[in-house]
Amino acid sequence: MKKIVLASKNLDKVKEMRLALKDLPFEILSLADFAEIPDAIEDGATFEDNAIIKAKFFSEQTNLACLADDSGLEVDALGGLPGVHSARFAGYHADDNTNNQKLLDELKKIGATESKAAYRCALAFVDTDGTQILTQGKVEGKIKTVAKGNGGFGYDPYFYLDANKTMAKISPAEKNNISHRGAALREMILKLKGRFR
Repeated sequence: MKKIVLASKNLDKVKEMRLALKDLPFEILSLADFAEIPDAIEDGATFEDNAIIKAKFFSEQTNLACLADDSGLEVDALGGLPGVHSARFAGYHADDNTNNQKLLDELKKIGATESKAAYRCALAFVDTDGTQILTQGKVEGKIKTVAKGNGGFGYDPYFYLDANKTMAKISPAEKNNISHRGAALREMILKLKGRFR
């Protein structure tokens, strides 16, 4: 069975992606299985750049095919921030709480309590023969300064799909159906099925 490494140490993200990929004929590993590997340097200007950088880097490091995503939040009122810096918005070793606090602080600075926003995801697959496949997904909503829900991760409690429902209030299965990563994964799965049937 072909082994694929998911280029993430984020256990929530790995769980979400494993669920989506469960019907493919792959053994799915994550970076947690390769503790000695250094971090990739994500210095791309776009989500697509960073996804490819990570997929290439971890494929070379593990000698396995790699699936890497780069995703984040773009808030209209903040000129598209945090964008490619979503995971590191409050600094390189930031966590969800500090990133969310930075988001709230930035909105407060401009006197905004809500803004149109979008989650975007670029997903890159790099095989051991150098083949690259890239897919993308997007979901639009609003960022509000009041958190709702205990599920999800990242900015999910502040990302509203409608007046009362945030990404943190829906089940993992529903999130996979509507999320930016879910959309990119569905397209990627179709392309991988075509390649590995």
